[in-house]
Amino acid sequence: MKFLTLLGLTVLCATAADLPGWKLVWSDEFDKPGQPDPAKWGYEKGMVRNNEKQFYTENRRENARVEDGRLIIEARKETMDRGEFTSASVISKGHDAWTYGRVEVRAKLPAARGTWPAIWMLPEDYGKVPWPMCGEIDIMEHVGHDPGKIHGTLHSGAYNHTKGTQRSGNLTIPTCASEFHIYSMDWSADKIVMHVDGKAYATFDRKPGDQDAEWPFHKPFYLILNLAIGGAWGGQKGIDDAAFPQRMEVDFVRVYRKE
Repeated sequence: MKFLTLLGLTVLCATAADLPGWKLVWSDEFDKPGQPDPAKWGYEKGMVRNNEKQFYTENRRENARVEDGRLIIEARKETMDRGEFTSASVISKGHDAWTYGRVEVRAKLPAARGTWPAIWMLPEDYGKVPWPMCGEIDIMEHVGHDPGKIHGTLHSGAYNHTKGTQRSGNLTIPTCASEFHIYSMDWSADKIVMHVDGKAYATFDRKPGDQDAEWPFHKPFYLILNLAIGGAWGGQKGIDDAAFPQRMEVDFVRVYRKE
């Protein structure tokens, strides 16, 4: 198990704030300038989903880079392929994935109309098991046309946005675009809880009798950090072209497991 292998990397504990009852098993503090660490991150590429307007690039510093101790994911108003914008979707797929634990991401978000930043997870069997049956965990989503409102959502075969049955919660953070906040999730076999700065705002329980259709959250999921533009949700009130470039800044990503 990748998780058990990572438990031996005790040096990581020196890089993260103390979190009683949890052991740090993986992190990126974004201390090395340049491209995101290729040992930890890969990329989605192209026009991927949701009728969004951006073309996700790969290994392009204009869209994804580390500088001043932060990961910068930048959306730019420029044409590439069929995209009206360029941006990046940075993923841990093929490098690391986790089953249960705590994920923390300290980030500052864009808030221009048309932006749709997200911190989320998909399972390793995504593609082999079709969406939404495979499951999806949205730790943080924010759409620029509704500034300050943070959303945490689970999708499954029984509960998803195509049916209008998704399990979701939200919290208003007026300073999400001007200050850094910690977006986190606690995940166990029977419960998922979303937090902002340690404040729980959405709790999802596995109900007695739930099967994969209701609760597919019992297998390895990988992490995705992306900045989408437009699309089915982000573009509901148009895009403010004059506001670009826009960026999501990530100070750290940390994954813990219960001791």
